[in-house]
Amino acid sequence: MRNSRIKRNIKLGLKDILLHKGRSVLTSLGVVFGVGSVIAMLSVGEGASEQAMAQIRKLGSNNILLSSAKPTEDVNSGSTKKRAGINIYGLQYDDELRIRESFPHVKRTAPARILRKPARLGKKNTELRVVGTTQEWFRLVKRPLLAGRFFNRQDVLNVDAVCVLTEHGARKLLANDSTIGRSVILGGDYFKVVGIIEGDEAAEGIQTPDLKTDAYIPITTYTGAYGESSYTRRAGSHTLERVELHNIIIEVDDMEHVPSTAIAVEAMLKRFHKKVDYEMNVPLALLRQAEESKRMFNIVLGSIAGISLLVGGIGIMNIMLASVTERTREIGIRRAIGAKRSQIVIQFLIETVVLSGLGGMIGILVGVFIPWAITKLTEMPTVVPLYSVVLSLGVSMTIGVVFGLYPAIRAAQLDPIEALRHE
Repeated sequence: MRNSRIKRNIKLGLKDILLHKGRSVLTSLGVVFGVGSVIAMLSVGEGASEQAMAQIRKLGSNNILLSSAKPTEDVNSGSTKKRAGINIYGLQYDDELRIRESFPHVKRTAPARILRKPARLGKKNTELRVVGTTQEWFRLVKRPLLAGRFFNRQDVLNVDAVCVLTEHGARKLLANDSTIGRSVILGGDYFKVVGIIEGDEAAEGIQTPDLKTDAYIPITTYTGAYGESSYTRRAGSHTLERVELHNIIIEVDDMEHVPSTAIAVEAMLKRFHKKVDYEMNVPLALLRQAEESKRMFNIVLGSIAGISLLVGGIGIMNIMLASVTERTREIGIRRAIGAKRSQIVIQFLIETVVLSGLGGMIGILVGVFIPWAITKLTEMPTVVPLYSVVLSLGVSMTIGVVFGLYPAIRAAQLDPIEALRHE
């Protein structure tokens, strides 16, 4: 008996919606655009955040990145520590040794010296960034191996003239898998190509230790070919600069020890460096900062889009109040022949829930389509989070109940006699 009443009430609610198709569609549009905008905006924000966080994760959550940097006061004043007319600053071999041997939570380090050199393979010429490092680099800066192998500890100890090219650098030299074993000229020295790795392009604002046009050689071979220190002639002047190490990558044994190790390393560097001629990046801190920014960004976007849902709910309430006025006589007849107030409430609630529910489902389709279109047209990455779909549909259904409750109660409270007199 109860089930039959519910079915009858549902039929009555749907009947009125179908009798006023145009009004029903227009009423649902507010919810459609509200749900669609919530999903679309969160998808765009999620895509941008995920791209940035993916780049940060590639740096290694357990890593600490150190790089040499010319002191700010030296840039402004032009005065640096000089020896025989050479400006000396930046990270040193001793820094890497102290970090590796003094801190118990440091698992491994990878020093790097960097210099740009003209490169030639056969008849093809280009310029590559030559990175002198150890075999540990490839463990800390993880890039897929496309062909051949990485150079190893034995190559470093034997001062072997071997190199590993990035995919982009290899293509600029017209190199491919068959290039493995051939010799490439870096500067004026020959190096045997032993491997090709996949390059990586950093997201905007994120500094990675590697570039797309790198050539990696053992740091011992680098020293033998290019000297103990790297010298750079600055544009527009004859000043020479000497930097022993351009980068040091530090791997910590556990993520929990990263913050404390970073503080200890910085304290050590301050002790042995009179000026701040280095920079420190902690990917874990960047990751947490990005996650917090993402959370705040999603809250802002969700709040803005939620206003659209609120407007849609107010629109539904206005239409249902107008519907109550139009159907006053119908409500009076139903009450006169025995319909209970609860039945009147249920009938009007069904109408609002159906309107908001249909609007929510159409809005989900719109919300999924918009990010897809953005990605196709602009190649901007978007991610449709499941929680945004569930949240939007849940909110749209809740709006149907909340904003439909007042018109439903008002309809149920009409006096049957006064309703029958209504024209």
